[in-house]
Formats: sequence, structure tokens, C-alpha cells
Amino acid sequence: MTGDEIDKSVRQELMSLPKTLAEDVAKNLVMVAKLLDEDPEQAYAYSRIALRLASRVAAVREAAGFASYATGKYAEALAEFRTARRMTGSAELWPVMADCERGMGRPERALAMAGEPEVQKLDRAGQVEMRLVAAGARRDMGQADAAVVTLQSSELASSAVHPWTARLRYTYADALLAVDRADEAREWFAKALEADQGGTTDASDRLAELDGVEFVDVLEGEDAEVAGEPAERDRESYDAAEQDAPERDDAERDAVADVDDDADDVSGERVGDLAPEPVPAEETEAAEAADTESAYRGTDAGGDSPGAGSAEARGADEEAVERRSDDV
Repeated sequence: MTGDEIDKSVRQELMSLPKTLAEDVAKNLVMVAKLLDEDPEQAYAYSRIALRLASRVAAVREAAGFASYATGKYAEALAEFRTARRMTGSAELWPVMADCERGMGRPERALAMAGEPEVQKLDRAGQVEMRLVAAGARRDMGQADAAVVTLQSSELASSAVHPWTARLRYTYADALLAVDRADEAREWFAKALEADQGGTTDASDRLAELDGVEFVDVLEGEDAEVAGEPAERDRESYDAAEQDAPERDDAERDAVADVDDDADDVSGERVGDLAPEPVPAEETEAAEAADTESAYRGTDAGGDSPGAGSAEARGADEEAVERRSDDV
């Protein structure tokens, strides 16, 4: 921030100060203008610094007044505005001075200021601003119908769009709504939205409210569901599982024991089925004796009868052995 960003008219006022001091004051005034809407308290702090450095400069007094006004310090703001007006002789601050009277709880004084000759010295934008303040004072005094009448003017009826058009239409719509003229109020909120190119009002929200439309932050609801409810369900499931753990362990041990018993029974049956039946010793000895006798007979015959020494006899013996093995 160099201070060169300041308005030319303010820079001319600061030329009466030493160069270094003028630069410091300019930097603080630039910060006031920059933070006035974003951070009024911080803007107020910068305005106090500028005021301490150059209290005899009207632009500094005016900046301090607007910073006090933005933070709700209406008495302090009114004092600064009056000082700036005495220094310049301009009636430009008259509407905001009247609004400070409203802020201090004196709407009747604000309404009286609306009828002073200073209003005639204002430009068109200033006169519209004074009309808005007067309508607000009427509503502060409980005169809602009078507030509607106060706002009815050629500026309101004009189709031309000016920087103050959206605010004027919005204030008129709000005044109509206060006297239960909802249909007309909706029409003027729509007109205010058309003129609100900079988004200075919440006319779209007021229209939606009148139409019964309710906006729901779906993403926030999903975040709550993802972040909260499942975690809660997990905790409940975990607690229930911990309570059932002893019973579950006993049931698992019983099930494992049943499976082991069944396995033993099945294994025993299979072993019994596969075990060979015992062969009596007498039958085994008789079979061996018969085989030996047959072999000897074959040897003695020496002919074509199959004997122990022939290939056919050996094959027969092998088959007999295989049959006995199969039986076993």
C-alpha cells in the first residue's frame, strides 16, 4: 500500500501536510476504504491513526465518521460528520447525519432533518438517500403506512436504473410487506432484483421466502451423515459386540468340539471300512500247500502243463499273489 491509491480530491487536501506525513495519512485512509465493508473494526482502527496524525483535514474527519458509523458508534460518527461539514460547508453528509440520529434512538430528529433546507442542496442521489432515511424514521416511530407514502416518488416510478435504484425499490417492497401488501411487495422485490446488478440487496432471498421456497444445504447434510451417523452406528455395533463376546466365544468352542467329534466318528467309520478282514491261518496254509503241490505236479509232467519253471506257471503264480493282495 503506497497511498497513491487514494482519491485525487483527498490527495489535494493532504497537500497541506508535510510530504512524509501526508504519505502516512494517505496509507491509513486507503486501508479504511478497503476494510470498511470487510472488517469495520479494523477500518476503525486505521481511521483513529489517521485522525491522530491529521485531525485538521476534513477528509480524515469524514473517514473517521464513516468508520465509526460502520461499527455502530453513532454518537462518535455524528460528531465527526458535523466537524467535517463545518470544515467544508457541504451538505453532502446530511442524510448520513440524520441516520446517525436514528441510530441513537431519535427518529423524530431524523425526520425533522428531512424537512430542512439542506435537503434541497443535495444532488439526486443525496435526496433519494434522505428519503430512505425519512422512511426508516417513520417505521421507527410505528408509522408503517406513512413510510410507504414517503417512498413514493418520481425516482421510484422511473424505469431507469441508477446506483440507488435497487435500494429504493427494495426498501419500498419491505415497507409494503410491513403493511400486509404481500403481492405488491413481491412485485417490487422482483423489480429490485432486476436493478441489483452489484448484489447489494438480498432481494432474491426475499422473493424465495414469499414464494415458500426453502433452501437446504445438501452437502452439509451429507457431511453430517457421513461424519456423524455411521460413526455412531459403529460405536453402537461395537458395544453390542463386546457385550455378546463371552456368549459368542462359548458358542464357537461348542461348535468346534462338535466338529471334532464328528470328524472322529467319520474317521473311525472310514478306517473300519478300509481295514481288511482277517484271513484264518488254516485257509492260508491250505492255499500255500495247494499251490506248492500244483507246482510240483507241473514239474513232474514235463509237458505242456504249466509248472513252476515255465513262463505260464510264473504268470499264474503272480496272478494268485495279486489276488491275495487285493483280498488283503
